[in-house]
Amino acid sequence: MSLKFKGLVALGFLSVIGYSQSKNTIAPKTYVAAKTATPIVIDGEESDVAWNKVEWTDLFEDIENGVKPKYATKVKMLWDETNFYILAKIEEPHVWANLKQRDTIIFYNNDFEVFIDPDSDTFNYYELEINALNTAWDLFLSKPYRENDNVVLNDWNIPGLKSAVKINGTLNNPNDTDEGWVLEMAIPWASYKTSYFDQNIPVDKFWRVNFSRVNWQHDIKNGNYERKKDAEGKFLPEYNWVWSPMGVIDMHEPEKWGYVYFSSKEGKDSFTIPQDEKVKWELYSLYRAQKKYFGTHKTWAKSLTDLTKKSIIVDGKILKPIIENHSSGYNILVKSPFSNTTFIIRQDGKIISK
Repeated sequence: MSLKFKGLVALGFLSVIGYSQSKNTIAPKTYVAAKTATPIVIDGEESDVAWNKVEWTDLFEDIENGVKPKYATKVKMLWDETNFYILAKIEEPHVWANLKQRDTIIFYNNDFEVFIDPDSDTFNYYELEINALNTAWDLFLSKPYRENDNVVLNDWNIPGLKSAVKINGTLNNPNDTDEGWVLEMAIPWASYKTSYFDQNIPVDKFWRVNFSRVNWQHDIKNGNYERKKDAEGKFLPEYNWVWSPMGVIDMHEPEKWGYVYFSSKEGKDSFTIPQDEKVKWELYSLYRAQKKYFGTHKTWAKSLTDLTKKSIIVDGKILKPIIENHSSGYNILVKSPFSNTTFIIRQDGKIISK
C-alpha cells in the first residue's frame, strides 16, 4: 500500500486495501538510545552537549529496495525519565511546506514521520508526521491497515509534544538553494501509557520504532512550490526514504520496524536482537504466506507445506510450526528452541506467548 493511500484510509475515504508482500528478506536496524542526565532544549538546534555524545543512525534508504536516496537523512535518539528525544537532520535543496492545520494529511508535503510500537505486537501503535512548518499529524492505530477491522483515531494527540524546526536556508523561497532542515522533538512517555498505573518507561528494554521521510518532486507556479504532476494531471509518486527498510512501499508492517534499545548505562552500550524475536519474524512470514494463500484459494491453508517448501531455520535451529484451523480463522504455533516459550500468531497478526 502506497503511503499516499495511508491518510485516505485513516480519514475514511478508502475502505478496501490491497495486501503487499516483500520479496526481500530484510533485517531490522538497531539503535541504542543513551539516557541523558539533563533535559534537551527543544529549539531545532544540534547544540545540546548531549547530542554531541551520541551517534547518528545509518543514512536512510529507499523503503522498498534499500537504494541510497538522492538526499541524506539521519537521526539521533536520547531519553530521560520524562521524554523520548529525537533529532532528525534532513538534506533538502528546496525546503517548502504549506500545510498549517494540525492533523491534516501532512505527507502531502515533504515530511518526517515517526512510528512507535511499544510492546512489539503490531497492535496499538502510534504515528507522528511533521513538516517543515512544524505542523503535526499524530494518530493512533489499533491494528495495521492490512486488517480491515482496524480502528484509526485521527483525533488522538500527543499530550505535551514539543517540536521545533530549524531551516538551514529559507522556507518556501524557490530563488535560492537550501541545505535542508533540522527537526527536534520530545515525546512524553506518558503519551503511550495504557493506564494510570502503567510503568511504561522502557529502561533497558527495546521498543519497535521506525522513521520515514516523504519527499515529492515539485514544480514552481506563481512563485509557489507544489507537487509535480504528470502529463495527465496526476501527482507523481512520492519518494519514501526510511531508517529501517520495509521491502514494500508500506510503513504499516510493524514487525519489520527497527529496534531501539533504551540503555540506562552511562557511556556506550550494545544491543543484540533476541533470538525469540527472530522466531517471531518467521511466524510473520507464515502469516503473510497465509494472507497470500487465502487471496488465491479463499480458504486458509491447513498444512505448513501449503505455505512453504523449505525448512524454517533460525540461528541453526529448526522450527516446527503447527497450524490449527478453527471456525473463524487459524493459529500457527511454534515452540522457541531458545527459550522454550510457545508463540502463537492468529489470523489477525496478533502474537501471544505462553
